[in-house]
Amino acid sequence: MKKIIIPFFCAVLFSVPAAAQKTSAAPAKTEVVKSKLTPKEVIDNYFKALGGKTKLEAVKSTVIDNTLSVQGMDITMSTTKQGNKFKSVQNAMGQQVTQVFDGEKGYMERAGQKVDFPADNIAELKKGTTVEALAFNPSNFKMVTVEKLDGKDYNVLSSEKGNFYFDTSTGLLYKSTAGEGSVTVTNYMTVEGLKFPSEVNIDGKGQKVTIKTTKVVLNSGVSDADFK
Repeated sequence: MKKIIIPFFCAVLFSVPAAAQKTSAAPAKTEVVKSKLTPKEVIDNYFKALGGKTKLEAVKSTVIDNTLSVQGMDITMSTTKQGNKFKSVQNAMGQQVTQVFDGEKGYMERAGQKVDFPADNIAELKKGTTVEALAFNPSNFKMVTVEKLDGKDYNVLSSEKGNFYFDTSTGLLYKSTAGEGSVTVTNYMTVEGLKFPSEVNIDGKGQKVTIKTTKVVLNSGVSDADFK
């Protein structure tokens, strides 16, 4: 099994820039106008809404526990991150799947068998950050539009990776869309002054996934040994 599942969910949990590439259905368009804000201002407001860019960059490691509901099946998942390194462990129906990336190479292990990550995924994985929200780069977006979605106004950033909807009143990322699916953050939780998505709904290619975060631990109990 060469498809990498866990990095996708990691991205969803923090910011969704990578997630939108792989799953995400554009909503019906309504009134669209050009915003007075620049992409940098929208992203800066997003960082501020999450707790501040300086505080986000100060997070050197995270351990996040989640439950996933997929087609009536419940999956537990724990993900440890440190920079672009990660380890994720999924448990479902008595089976465990582990994925590990040490910053240079990685593998997936299931039923005692290891499969190396394919080479074409490594370059993208190396770009990973402890807090995925920091992956948003203003230079990737040319302009900002304002669109109404679900009865509210959103500042929208668009690129080849998808469309990203930021709540005009809170600055927080609400939804990302691309291709045949969407990722919606329905709730956030606050941990040590920083906001993290606590409930995310994914809808793509006929499959619906709900991810709920049960625990977030920052800057504690993580070492290089976790990524071996």
